Amino acid sequence: MSVSTILFALMLGVAAGVLAGLFGVGGGILFVPALVALGLGQLEAQGTSLLAILPTVLAGTWNQRRYGNLRPRTAVVLGVTSIAGVEIGARLAAELPEATLRRLFAWLLFLVAAHLVWRTRR
Repeated sequence: MSVSTILFALMLGVAAGVLAGLFGVGGGILFVPALVALGLGQLEAQGTSLLAILPTVLAGTWNQRRYGNLRPRTAVVLGVTSIAGVEIGARLAAELPEATLRRLFAWLLFLVAAHLVWRTRR
């Protein structure tokens, strides 16, 4: 890995951490496009993003618990059921052509953005 790639990854990590703490996003919305821009394939970027999110989740959860903003039962139910969803999603992602996967991810970003715009207008 080159020095510029390491520096970019460090900046990306800090930016994702700030966004995760501020907005509660897991970082994937930022990580995946940035990792693709660094030259990773869509599947590699998604897999790398999933692992990179773990420290962010742990730190964010710890801090939110201190502020009283954590509902443990809900989190456990979401986490356990997400395991099955991630397994299904990862298998589907591995079967889809990379271009299709990239388009689907773009649509997800678009829909999330549209939803946020819609909610702010209400």
